[in-house]
Amino acid sequence: QVKLVESGGGSVQAGGSLRLSCAASRGRNVLKHMGWFRQAQGKDREGVASISPGGSFTLYADSVKGRFTISRDNAKSTVYLRMNGLKPEDTAMYYCAAGAGGRTLVPASYNSWGQGTQVTVSS
Repeated sequence: QVKLVESGGGSVQAGGSLRLSCAASRGRNVLKHMGWFRQAQGKDREGVASISPGGSFTLYADSVKGRFTISRDNAKSTVYLRMNGLKPEDTAMYYCAAGAGGRTLVPASYNSWGQGTQVTVSS
């Protein structure tokens, strides 16, 4: 498994931006699909975005298309989630994950998870 550590969460007002980072055990995320997920209080974990090992292919949940951008820097073993136009409904704990199950937003396809970083958006 890959050890993942998220950072960059915080509290912002609606319309604001944040960039989340996910640092992987050195060199350990290069061959894996990476994904960002979120879980709001009392709700199931949902996929937000995923990216292929080389970074050429991405997938987004409909709720974040056009506002969020996933990217990766394999030289730094880091995956990013740029979040613009944040809405109160984006409030959740955000997790990054690594897996070999392909470009998917299904949590069960990922086998390594970070501890999460909280994002709170106020109206």
